[in-house]
Amino acid sequence: MQENESGQWLRVLRDRGLIPGDTLAVSLVGSVAHGWHNERSDYDFYVVTEREPEFADGSSITMPLNPPRVRSQSFYLGERRWEVTYWLDGHYDQMLAKVSRDEYNRGVAPARVLAAREELALGRLDSCVILAGEPWFEARRAQVAGSAFRSFMIARSLGASDNCVEDALGQMKSGNLESATLSARAALGSSVDALLEGLGQFGSQAPKWRPQRFRAARPDALSFEDYWALETMRDYDPEDPRPWINQVLTICQDIAMRVEVS
Repeated sequence: MQENESGQWLRVLRDRGLIPGDTLAVSLVGSVAHGWHNERSDYDFYVVTEREPEFADGSSITMPLNPPRVRSQSFYLGERRWEVTYWLDGHYDQMLAKVSRDEYNRGVAPARVLAAREELALGRLDSCVILAGEPWFEARRAQVAGSAFRSFMIARSLGASDNCVEDALGQMKSGNLESATLSARAALGSSVDALLEGLGQFGSQAPKWRPQRFRAARPDALSFEDYWALETMRDYDPEDPRPWINQVLTICQDIAMRVEVS
């Protein structure tokens, strides 16, 4: 990302009064930060403050945090939509507490540990484009690396995959091959997410970017070509779906053996 472009984004936000005086950090997140965007993609920004910003307009998103919301502002510049989400520094303290090593060792259910937006917020710390507050990002990245965030995410994805594998096996046994197909597809997605999360590519809450995450991670356990053939059901035969279903379930089980949770 060009430094002058980063400065221009920050200048636009400041000129519109969207950077409060107690701002600790500003980042560009999402597809543009990764270079996966297109001409219709939004510009998404995170602003971290010490106190809740006070705006006459905008919207709030309910979160399982204290205070129980994040605020957002959006506007159009030309044909491009810009969205700014405001997180409190204390929100990050709370999210990191949810994925601490103590919580993981206590056996907290991984499927319930973080809301989708919380997961995105922590996962984006490493993949964002920093516009302001580099020391804040360095400190928070170190905290995430020392937490059980990665372990929680992998365990969540593997657990979801295992449930779908069991469903598919039972559905095949009963002859319900349509449902078994859907369960196998769901198992594949969760297994690949676990594989990518093990390599630091988070973002399973946005499955549309799974191919891009896969290319970025380049896992040894599965080639992109083989993954994409399964994802697009290239060899699926609706007259005899069992071979495809069995192939998917075998790969899911193989991934579960290869990915280290802790």
